[in-house]
Amino acid sequence: MTRFLVKRPLLAVLAGLLVLGAGRLAAHEDHDGDADEGASRNMKLVGFNDLQARSAYQPVVHQQGGRYIAYTGHHALGTNPQTGAPLPSFNPLTGKDEENGTSIIDVTDPRRPKYLFHLPVPDGNGGGAQMNRVCDGKTLPVHDNFVYLLRTFANSAQEIWDVTDPGNPQDVRTVRNGNPILGASTGQPGAMAGTHKNWWECDTGIAYLVGRRGTDGKDGWKSGNHILIYDLGNPAKPKFIRDWALDGQQPGGKIPPHFTAVPAIHGPISTGPAGNRVYFAYGVGSNGVMQIVDRSKLLDPSITDFTSAELGRLVMNPDNGGHTSWPLGKMTVADLTVDTGNTTGNVRDIVVVVSEAGGAFCDEPRHLTFMVDVTAEGRPQSISTFQVPASSGRFCDRGGRFGPHATNEEFGPPFYQKLVFVSYFNAGVRAIDVRDPYNPKQAGFFIPAVTANTDLRCGTLNGVKNVCRAVVQTNNVATDDRGFVYIVDRANTGMHILRLTGDAARIAGLNGDDH
Repeated sequence: MTRFLVKRPLLAVLAGLLVLGAGRLAAHEDHDGDADEGASRNMKLVGFNDLQARSAYQPVVHQQGGRYIAYTGHHALGTNPQTGAPLPSFNPLTGKDEENGTSIIDVTDPRRPKYLFHLPVPDGNGGGAQMNRVCDGKTLPVHDNFVYLLRTFANSAQEIWDVTDPGNPQDVRTVRNGNPILGASTGQPGAMAGTHKNWWECDTGIAYLVGRRGTDGKDGWKSGNHILIYDLGNPAKPKFIRDWALDGQQPGGKIPPHFTAVPAIHGPISTGPAGNRVYFAYGVGSNGVMQIVDRSKLLDPSITDFTSAELGRLVMNPDNGGHTSWPLGKMTVADLTVDTGNTTGNVRDIVVVVSEAGGAFCDEPRHLTFMVDVTAEGRPQSISTFQVPASSGRFCDRGGRFGPHATNEEFGPPFYQKLVFVSYFNAGVRAIDVRDPYNPKQAGFFIPAVTANTDLRCGTLNGVKNVCRAVVQTNNVATDDRGFVYIVDRANTGMHILRLTGDAARIAGLNGDDH
């Protein structure tokens, strides 16, 4: 969709003036009310970093060496639609313009996040490294003392860096060294044709890489990304295991009934050998499928088809897709325990499935977050939905995307099976109380204010084309074990670090003091 540079609203200028620095608070982001930018309820701003005004996708917060480090992947650098010139890409740490890659920020003190390093993707096409995963060598089968970053290199490769010293990443399997896990630099022989949302098991080293080879079309694969499974137990010596896709996408496969095309993978989430399940989300924002797979069969070298490992699938309505499939696991639902003390059926196995909103000014069918009961894996069923009413904040008129994008993806305390955080584009981030998955309820929210860096989003409003607004687009969310919540913006606003207050904090067992 074409964007045009227009004079920013006065609000954007004022918001920029109120940002006191890359590591300080925006003073106006501390009041209730759904309608306003900077609004919040039961979530408060702790710290902020502008991420060098780069469009952000996936944040991962990793505890290493007594510190907490946030690794944030970026989309490819955008361009000025009038001149074709790249958007600002200056890195003050090096004094150079750099194509987008990975931002590395020390968030040990969340009130004063410190930008340590920008690891660019210098491919001549704006770069981009949307997806990051980080594992300690001491937990991987290699059992060493290094820390490893798995990331995408634009859409053309998958690579690994040594980030033991997060301010000085070192090559392990990288494009610039000519030995990535898979692929090559953009436009070079062997380059991949797509990459996206990976998953890496830090205890086993098994990695589920999302992408497609440059030769896939010639080899008979249908369009879109699929899964390429690797053993990265020793990151320096990757071992390919197998391909995986929704049955029908592979060469010779048939399109599933009631579909006009085979939905492509967006991303997987594995419960590892302990849970023995991998949940795959297909379709992104339409024609969605959530697939449940037996992990042991998936990795069994004697099983090479695309059906035997599948245990069940949820086929979604055509207007919604599978962006994220986040397993909450087995939950005891208090309301299902009857007064007589009979507990039959009160433990349910739940997966949260999110459909990604797109477009602008609500020009798409409304996207939802689904609570799915997979207790009977062969017959999964959506039992409830969560959505933010557009009218609660005039979100359709605000511009840009409105609707869900992704959940946080951290197992364990303090939030797991209690609160799920869903990024909601121009409606910020939403904290959802999922203790009763049949009745998910909003426990809190935070909508960042625009700044001078916030990029424009354009679309058709009331029949008028190319209406452009500077609007926050909260893209992804992560949490840490201290109880902080991290959100990043695809419209170049930066990263906000939040804490819970009030009822939301009490649900998580945190201190709910507002002071």
